[in-house]
Amino acid sequence: MKTKYIISALLFGSLTLTGCTNLDEELYDVVSMNDYGKTESEIKTIVGGAYSTLRGYGSSTPEGNGVNCYPTCEYVFFLNECASDEACIPTRGSDWYDGGRYLQLQRHTWDANNQCVLAGWRYAFTGVSKVNAIIYQVEQSELNSESKTSVEAELRGLRAYYYYLLLDEFGNVPIVTDFTQKELPANSSRKDVYNFVEKELTEILPHLPQGIQYGRFTQNVAYTLLARLYLNSGVYLGENEPSKENLQKCINACDKVSGFSLQANYKSNFFTENQTSKEIIFAIPYDHKQGTVGNYLASMTYHYNQKFAFDPDGVYQWCGNGISVQPGVYSSYEDGDVRRSESIIIGQQYSAKDGSPVLMDNGEPLDYTEDISDITNAKQNEGARLDKYQWNANDSWERDNDWVLMRYAEVLMMEGEAYYRLGYTQTALGYVNQIRQRAGLPDLTALDDKALDNEWLHEFAFEGIRRTVNIRFGTFFKAWWEKGDDPADHHTEIYPIPDEERSKNPNLKQNPGY
Repeated sequence: MKTKYIISALLFGSLTLTGCTNLDEELYDVVSMNDYGKTESEIKTIVGGAYSTLRGYGSSTPEGNGVNCYPTCEYVFFLNECASDEACIPTRGSDWYDGGRYLQLQRHTWDANNQCVLAGWRYAFTGVSKVNAIIYQVEQSELNSESKTSVEAELRGLRAYYYYLLLDEFGNVPIVTDFTQKELPANSSRKDVYNFVEKELTEILPHLPQGIQYGRFTQNVAYTLLARLYLNSGVYLGENEPSKENLQKCINACDKVSGFSLQANYKSNFFTENQTSKEIIFAIPYDHKQGTVGNYLASMTYHYNQKFAFDPDGVYQWCGNGISVQPGVYSSYEDGDVRRSESIIIGQQYSAKDGSPVLMDNGEPLDYTEDISDITNAKQNEGARLDKYQWNANDSWERDNDWVLMRYAEVLMMEGEAYYRLGYTQTALGYVNQIRQRAGLPDLTALDDKALDNEWLHEFAFEGIRRTVNIRFGTFFKAWWEKGDDPADHHTEIYPIPDEERSKNPNLKQNPGY
């Protein structure tokens, strides 16, 4: 199944678009209107192109234009992780300064010119635009009405996923569903975007694939996304807490997710061949032999000489010594929590050849420390490193691990939190303790916001959802390492509309506070 969807994605060629917030007549002509795309088998190959957008784009792809690099694992991932209390990218000498964009994320001082913010916007809207183009071509095809409805349900689900990201990160964004639209769109309110995502998901649910179909937007994926939507509804709708109605909707959606279970081995969700996991609800398939790009997070975290710990001869892909674990995260785990050792590398690294200590180029030991003395001028070994996805000595630059977007553990945690917020603490503990038991920890007998937040942090470290959890629990606006309190108006809850996009579309209004 993994290979099938990768191959079909590679067949996607004629539906390449830029952003969908700069609509003009040229976009209409990008869709190939020849004989291809009329039959059911041809439509399947085209739909594969919609899934391929989940990987994002790099400078080596046509969409990157040699300038803008926004694969899922880089700026898009940084936007959520490095603005949270989980990860950071220190400047090390001349490395990783890049105009201060990562320092801005850490300190919550970003502006509308930050390249990570631009990447998040373009990643989502490129996906939306391509889905709209493919829906248009499906509508022009010779498929019967029933087949069109089924195919379009998956496509609308992917579009709803992108709009969920836009809702979460930017709030007030244009809603564009018509590929033939020529006028430049204006912002919709965050509430309208919320309602759009909810309506799309609920409408398509009866027409989505049932059961477990790896890599596809199924009913299980839709219910998981709806649960996310309802649990965060207090944030998205400008309320202090999710309403009791929405918390119950979250629980109902979680109950509808079926066929999955926790993997006995936590790490197996992130193995190279993790498509066999019974826990993964939705993932982005990768296989470098099939030409997939955008999965090189590991190369951006390990020290340059980590290669000697991985391979006896140091024959390993380049490592960039960049993104690190924020100080305090490693020590926040309880002793015996298997998730810490499975997610983080810390301490002295040893040669795979003879067991001797690996040294840095300056002759000092490669000994990763939790503390980082100065985020603007960190030492090369400072900062523990992300180590969640399995590595192999023969890894290529583009890893083959599928990128996990949704796991069953999240469903359990969402349901537990919803019950907790409704006041049913004992019921909530039943869900949370399933997660802890798998981590090798004793059951909790009581639950409060801090304990619940810690479980989110430790279970889902470096999976791209921490910023959202920080905002939901209110910790996002408080001071932490290398960050003061956010402005009193909490406008940092959403990012600014990138200036580069507003210069193309004067109908876009900037978000408040920017």
